[in-house]
Amino acid sequence: MSAIAWTAVGSLAAWLWLLLCQGFFWRTDVRLPHRKEPDRWPSVCVVVPARDEAGVLPDALPSLLAQDYPGRAEIFLIDDGSSDGTGELARELARRNGGLPLTVDSPGEPPAGWTGKLWAVRHGIRLARARDPEYLLLTDADIAHASDSLRELVAAARTGGFDAVSQMARLRVESLWERLVVPAFVYFFAQLYPFRRIGKKGTRTAAAAGGCVLLRAETAERARIPDAIRHAVIDDVALARAVKGGGGHIWLGLAERVDSVRPYPRLRDLWRMVSRSAYAQLRHNPLLLAGTVAGLALVYLVPPVALVWGLAGGDTVTAAVGGLAGLVMTGTYAPMLRYYRQPPWLAFLLPFTAFLYLLMTVDSAVQHYRGRGAAWKGRTYARPGAVPDEG
Repeated sequence: MSAIAWTAVGSLAAWLWLLLCQGFFWRTDVRLPHRKEPDRWPSVCVVVPARDEAGVLPDALPSLLAQDYPGRAEIFLIDDGSSDGTGELARELARRNGGLPLTVDSPGEPPAGWTGKLWAVRHGIRLARARDPEYLLLTDADIAHASDSLRELVAAARTGGFDAVSQMARLRVESLWERLVVPAFVYFFAQLYPFRRIGKKGTRTAAAAGGCVLLRAETAERARIPDAIRHAVIDDVALARAVKGGGGHIWLGLAERVDSVRPYPRLRDLWRMVSRSAYAQLRHNPLLLAGTVAGLALVYLVPPVALVWGLAGGDTVTAAVGGLAGLVMTGTYAPMLRYYRQPPWLAFLLPFTAFLYLLMTVDSAVQHYRGRGAAWKGRTYARPGAVPDEG
């Protein structure tokens, strides 16, 4: 057999391993686990870090204010140095809509060694502790919750004995680029962190979705959250590792009625979302970067190349192996497209999307070595522990 045929065999072997041995990552039926209403509803404080979020607050904050929760609940929105009137808008929305009590406060500039979001979260948790809550709901300013979201999260945590329950909010898929990139983003995340493994005790796999994390307050204090992860750019995964590393029981799954309202209409918006943290995910390690690029090429690019190469050159073995690998690839992607209510033919564009992610990952590394590092909301974090650079 030719070299391209053997490469296609390697790709097919990789796909068969992913299909059968990677925690069934491709299944989308990991939703909130079995739950029943507790005899007593515990108190909850909701912490919302927000920086320049006036554009999304009207579509998200009212859903938190309107939570139908039988116990005591209160919201702390931490305005992290916004320049667009985020804090004032939040107060106006609370006056207009009523509902749960809302406190708006500001933490001041983050000191060296802190990312801005986690500094805001720390301030919110400090304010919340004065209320002595049993649980903290950490949620982003762009997340819209169904009216029973909080009670369902608490019921799941109480029933299952979880220290942290997290739902991956359904991201917006309206523009062309969102339809192409967003489902693949969640698909790749689940491939790295299979949800079924996360929820099992004794496994090392740990992850959370930062837009919606219900955390036991006692667990947060014991794990020193957020102080222990203060420099983390990928704060949700770092939080989950800290909790699980300390013996906590965590759960992560796909959301049914928790949605992100943040738009990513252009490719460059999605590019920034991915590239700002991609190299941090690889621990800024050039060897891991090289391995990731090679792995993406082998798994996602080789099948279509082998299929076309084999058909064009009359090499039936190469074409057959490449085609079979491609079928496994598209078959594992189809459930995620179904979850996002997208047409199944988009599965055939996954190699192109994977190539975009490959370029985004490389760009993330390039930006890191140029001294830019991860950038978000006007702040740049050149390296772990660096002082945020405003601009």
